[in-house]
Amino acid sequence: MVCSNACILVTGGAGFIGANFIHYVLGLEEFQGRVVNLDALTYAANLGNLQEIAEDPRYHFEKGDIRDAAKINDLNEKYNFDLIVHFAAESHVDRSIEAPKVFLDTNVIGTYQLLEFVRMNPEIHFHHVSTDEVYGSIAEGKFNESSPYLPNSPYAASKAASDHLVRAYHKTYGIKMTMSHSSNNYGPFQSEEKFIPRMIRGCIRKEPLPIYGTGDNIRDWIYVEDHVRALWMILKNGAIGETYGIGGNNEWKNMDLLNHLTLEFAAIVHQDVEEYRALITSVSDRLGHDYRYALDTSKIERDLEFFPEYDFTEGLQKTIIWYKENEENRLCHTS
Repeated sequence: MVCSNACILVTGGAGFIGANFIHYVLGLEEFQGRVVNLDALTYAANLGNLQEIAEDPRYHFEKGDIRDAAKINDLNEKYNFDLIVHFAAESHVDRSIEAPKVFLDTNVIGTYQLLEFVRMNPEIHFHHVSTDEVYGSIAEGKFNESSPYLPNSPYAASKAASDHLVRAYHKTYGIKMTMSHSSNNYGPFQSEEKFIPRMIRGCIRKEPLPIYGTGDNIRDWIYVEDHVRALWMILKNGAIGETYGIGGNNEWKNMDLLNHLTLEFAAIVHQDVEEYRALITSVSDRLGHDYRYALDTSKIERDLEFFPEYDFTEGLQKTIIWYKENEENRLCHTS
């Protein structure tokens, strides 16, 4: 679908996965098109994530809200989009429990506005980036692209609603779309409110490492560079109207992951691991906390020959080093 000289609108490109996607695309020798990053620069966004490519003539930043229909139309007049890759979303489950309306505004109404724009510009392909959380929790087995939706948090419900809108616009209006659901991502640029960067930051600062309940909840983890590579493969060779599950086939109980993380952190800084494990603190469990997520990735493996390349320990080490260096740079700049 995507060609080497395409103009791609990336929504939420200053966030975690969006920024990694932009870095990946601009790092491809084959790509000679343009990437337009539309971001409202809310709390989870950071233009510093894109500092290394800010002067690339193929990259353009535009500050704006995806709910602003006039802004989207003006940008299309300026750039002439071929493709939209829609990352922009409120994504933190705890925040959704405290303030669900914000999630409905951004994730549902924002997606609706983009879909309306694509409906009026049917030559544009729309890729919707979603999450495995729309399926709810599964004790055994794995979710696949045909699994029923059973979201258990306001965040997951808002993403489920946006997924349904995307499918409905494809079926009703014939818009060109693809969709993906990924498991938990980790890597550089992630907001420090998320589990892995929060634990790394706690180790760096020797602050408490809070873990919900007994830490038995299970998640599948994929390194963010593997995720964005999978997205590019979908954009190049995926079938219009299809959905793809992107997972790492790498399940960990939260407590086991934290013990592994502290071990790797201690090795990197040449300290005793028990110094960091002593910081682990059990806190009251999250409301509606899903027990386990797991994705069946056989479709994307079969149809697009995608397989993760990063070993979890390798990816975790790279992530720890990135956050450690980022923290040191932050302290240097503020001292």
